[in-house]
Amino acid sequence: LATGPRQNNGIFYEIRTYDIKPSKMKEFVELVNKYFHLRTAHSELVGFWTVELGAMNKAVHVWKYDNFAHRAAVRKALANDKDWQGKFISPALTCIEKQHNEVAYLVPWCQLGKPSKEGGVYEWVTFQMKPGGPALWGESFQAAINAHINTGYTKLIGVFHTEYGLLNTVHVIWWNESPDHRAAGRHSAHEDARVVAAVRDSVRFLESQHNMLMIPVACSPLK
Repeated sequence: LATGPRQNNGIFYEIRTYDIKPSKMKEFVELVNKYFHLRTAHSELVGFWTVELGAMNKAVHVWKYDNFAHRAAVRKALANDKDWQGKFISPALTCIEKQHNEVAYLVPWCQLGKPSKEGGVYEWVTFQMKPGGPALWGESFQAAINAHINTGYTKLIGVFHTEYGLLNTVHVIWWNESPDHRAAGRHSAHEDARVVAAVRDSVRFLESQHNMLMIPVACSPLK
């Protein structure tokens, strides 16, 4: 009831969310920026962020894999990488309170985007949709996303639909020049009849929504 159309290839994205001990957040970010080149030597990092608003002491990172065999090979190599295990994993584990991961696919009508320039902030929006998958709510959801894109105030980075994890979940990543630019754009969007109509249609299938404002770490490919 939850799976649906996706890109016509085996590529998927692993979304990893870490809750960091409050007293260890600075140490954890320093470890990431110093040693994450050891991790990205094995597979492609899409982005790595810390959460500024909507949650506290949380880090989110997204990895791209060709297929599940690719991920299995990468995980095996990481387990045998003494530098990675010793320099990052061992000290990082003392900083982490909880880990969570999901497997998600890009929806078929979305390509992974990039911001128009470095800097700015990312908004991570998680929609929990009613059971039934994109066959039920896909068209209405796409229309709501496109209505926001057409306002021009925000840049779409990606729309991901979960395959493993909490099902019927959609994660949408947006980029904005600044929190204030985003706030002004949202205010205008709420007065746009096209956005209001699209959202009103889509919200019929929505159970909950959670927004986070995120800042990329220095080593994140998405800056």
